[in-house]
Amino acid sequence: MPIYIRNNNKHFKPPIQLLALLLVLLLSTSWLHASGFTINSASSTLNQKVYTFNAQIQYEFSNGVLEALDNGIPIFITMEIEVYRERWWRNKKIASLKQTYMLLYHALTEKFVLNNLNSGNQNNFTTLSSALDALGKVKNLPLLDLKLIENGSTHLVKLRTYLDLDSLPGPIRPLAYLSPEWRLESDWYIWSLTP
Repeated sequence: MPIYIRNNNKHFKPPIQLLALLLVLLLSTSWLHASGFTINSASSTLNQKVYTFNAQIQYEFSNGVLEALDNGIPIFITMEIEVYRERWWRNKKIASLKQTYMLLYHALTEKFVLNNLNSGNQNNFTTLSSALDALGKVKNLPLLDLKLIENGSTHLVKLRTYLDLDSLPGPIRPLAYLSPEWRLESDWYIWSLTP
């Protein structure tokens, strides 16, 4: 025998607080600034007995990171690269390297400064998008020497990039660790290293 529930209140009105909460939830999730790091492509080539790699990476910052950058706080982005030799049991790591970049906005000159902390190269850009485009185009970055590659073995390269929270200035670091909008990183991108 089915059970029927009857509502005698023909003019039911949900509480205004419930409607306000629903509106806030809809607005906060549908209009969020899309942020994150995405590796679109990566490949390696052999040039004069040294493997180099190219990558295309898309960087999108959250509103909190953009606000910090606008206020002159330097942002550090790290690329982490690992090379493995495939084995039947566990893959063996044969090389790893990190490239760290500092992105800073100079309010006086109204320029974005992109500094490669490994090489010391520094470039200035008039817009954030042009700085992020330059950061996302990795060309002929040295990876490893040919003599580290074992003939007849398969080798894998793993690449990821992330916002380096440990390099942030001390006063902002606790906020960055607690806020999810500061945890920006890509997934690992994996490809085969072909001799």
